[in-house]
Amino acid sequence: MKARTQLGQAFRRTAAGLLLMLVGLMAPAARAAEVKTVFVIPLENHNWTQPASDKYAPQPLLGNPHAPFLNRLVTPGNPLSAQVSYASAYHNLNARPGGHRQGIHPSEPNYIWMEAGTNFGVQDDNPPYGLGGSNQNTTHHLATMLRQAGKTWKSYQEDIDTDAAGNVLPPDQWVSPIRARFGTYRIVANAYNGSRRFNYAPKHNPMIFFRDTNGGDDPTPKNPAAKFYAPIQQLAIDLKNNTVADYNWITPNQFNEMHSPLPEGYRGLKGDAAAIKEGDDCLAKLVPMIMASKAYRDNGLIIIWCDETEGKNADDYQHTLPLIVISPLAKGHAYTNHINYDHSSTLRTLQNIFGVKPYLGAAAQATDLSDLFNADTGNVK
Repeated sequence: MKARTQLGQAFRRTAAGLLLMLVGLMAPAARAAEVKTVFVIPLENHNWTQPASDKYAPQPLLGNPHAPFLNRLVTPGNPLSAQVSYASAYHNLNARPGGHRQGIHPSEPNYIWMEAGTNFGVQDDNPPYGLGGSNQNTTHHLATMLRQAGKTWKSYQEDIDTDAAGNVLPPDQWVSPIRARFGTYRIVANAYNGSRRFNYAPKHNPMIFFRDTNGGDDPTPKNPAAKFYAPIQQLAIDLKNNTVADYNWITPNQFNEMHSPLPEGYRGLKGDAAAIKEGDDCLAKLVPMIMASKAYRDNGLIIIWCDETEGKNADDYQHTLPLIVISPLAKGHAYTNHINYDHSSTLRTLQNIFGVKPYLGAAAQATDLSDLFNADTGNVK
């Protein structure tokens, strides 16, 4: 009797185990974590690293004392680095190990490339319309592919949609920012650098170079594309209300993106040191604000990106660009690698994240940025 009881218990245990195994096989696999919302913040005209012998280049950013926030992000052990990975071999487009200036320059072609995987032969910084305008009529670019896939995008640009005093205009007066704006506000000081100078450049706004996302040569509020663009002040409101888009491009003005030093200097600095400090202080406010948002905490991603290398023979592999990813899904703790990347790698990764294909231009042959993320991040490769 005892033997039969033990045999029955063993049978029941085996049957239960088989049932659990069967249920496990039939149940859907756990879904990998995925990036949901992307924020890109561009910087301008600075190398991440460069040869010490290059006296023609501006100061590099890695280890620069005038960029303390940026360097805390990539310092292992610093609390700011916990959700940060970065590339140590991010190169100018068309860079080669041997160098020489054969890469893509100046700024604008690099921004167009980030939107379409090619610069369409553009080799200048001209606005989309007017003499020598760089407008493209193709719809084969990222923002339109996102819209066609049911995804949203928004371009936040500093110093658009403001009046002469520096106040933000009502939304029904916002425009598609196809033209540059620069000068001095009468009253309102800049929230990042304290100056009243303003300086918006279309060349740093990638979506503005495509007819279907700039709405045509119409700088008035009647332009139907105006809804895609907002002054940078709107970003804080949208983050608080959790109404940011799926893909958000955020361009500070030319002082706050490290492109230009304020003529009067900044915090006791002049020239390139001032430009770097202006941009770093801007990042020190923008990045924490985004990280505090629901959109970021729910598997968001911030990309800090720079357009082009600078200096003598700057298109070699000794001149690198900053590419920093900040995300709950990043490997984090200032993880880095030495995989060769360029802007096509970033574009390919964005297309993977949002599931929009076919790959655009050179993104089809690029190496994605997936190594910078946790292995179970499901949509970065």
